[in-house]
Amino acid sequence: MPPTPTGTPARRTLAGVLLLVVSMWALSGLDASGKYLMGPDAGVALFVVCLVRYGVHMALAMMVVVPARGWRALRCSRPRAQVARGLSMLAATLLFFTTLHYLPLGQATAINFLAPLIVLAIAPWALKEPPFLSRWVAAGVGLLGVLVVVRPGAGLDPAGTLFGLLTACALASQYIASRRVAVDDSYTTLIWSGAVGSAVMALALPLYWQDLAALSARLSPTQWLVLLSTGFWGCLGHFLQIQAYRQAPASLLAPFIYFQIVSAAALGWLIWEQFPDPVSWLGIAVVCASGITIGLVEWRRNGAARAAAAS
Repeated sequence: MPPTPTGTPARRTLAGVLLLVVSMWALSGLDASGKYLMGPDAGVALFVVCLVRYGVHMALAMMVVVPARGWRALRCSRPRAQVARGLSMLAATLLFFTTLHYLPLGQATAINFLAPLIVLAIAPWALKEPPFLSRWVAAGVGLLGVLVVVRPGAGLDPAGTLFGLLTACALASQYIASRRVAVDDSYTTLIWSGAVGSAVMALALPLYWQDLAALSARLSPTQWLVLLSTGFWGCLGHFLQIQAYRQAPASLLAPFIYFQIVSAAALGWLIWEQFPDPVSWLGIAVVCASGITIGLVEWRRNGAARAAAAS
């Protein structure tokens, strides 16, 4: 496991940004893998994809964390909050994979960018944080950008749009739960994320065991590799994010989350030749601009608060 971060603040900040950007590519790899597996070529059921995704995630997290931290890494101070976060994460995965069944990867990812703006908008009630007009304005502008992306003339499936908005709400719940488990070690949360999803999917196994049993005779070796890679990409993405936030403050890294639209659009174009049209890019730019702007505002606000506390 990596030691405590060292180096100058500038180098640590650069390292955090680079780790976060790479994690965005890993998570886009997860999304693209899920979309391919549920497509006509592979035809893997949604629940099977999620079972493998979380099972491999948990196994990899245990292999990395337990040898370095010991079994104490499994202990958490807020198990209910960890379960709530794990359930929110599983719900977001199920909803987003369903969204990808209907929508291109780039547009679906753009809708997800509403999630952090939703968190900022409801923070006064959900997190007992002071209300700020700038947060509500940013959330409203971001919503307008999403409406441009999913406008009637964009040719997007209404069902996919609905599932995309539900995914954003589930992600917002996951982010709020993440704040509540921040007292635990980040690597403990990494393990619990895989464990909760794996346990729920195992309990639901009677609903889809026939689909799981038929996979061995139907999938090619390449498709099996893609299926197993879902857990690898998911675990790697979250692991790199943990490393990024160890190097740089969350408020500073927040604007760089929106770079995921680059990886999502690139993979959507390379694999399915799906690329957002100019008007959709305008909506995506509005969403990203609102998120980046409020991220910078929050960073300056937190810096001013720390300076005032220090003085």
